[in-house]
Amino acid sequence: MKNLPQMISTKDILYICDMFNWHLVTAKKIETYMTQVTDKNASNKLSDLCNFHYETCEELIKLLESGGN
Repeated sequence: MKNLPQMISTKDILYICDMFNWHLVTAKKIETYMTQVTDKNASNKLSDLCNFHYETCEELIKLLESGGN
């Protein structure tokens, strides 16, 4: 499906909320790991990964705010 439906069902909203929580928890865990890593390269990779998860959270919020439009 290339286009999103005009309306998001309750089931879809609940699943999107679950996805948001998965990404948020993962980002917070990565932040914890970043405080324990001493290798600069590993820290940079973890930072990139953390940013990816936070950006995904932002996209999911935008999707919910738009109502699927």
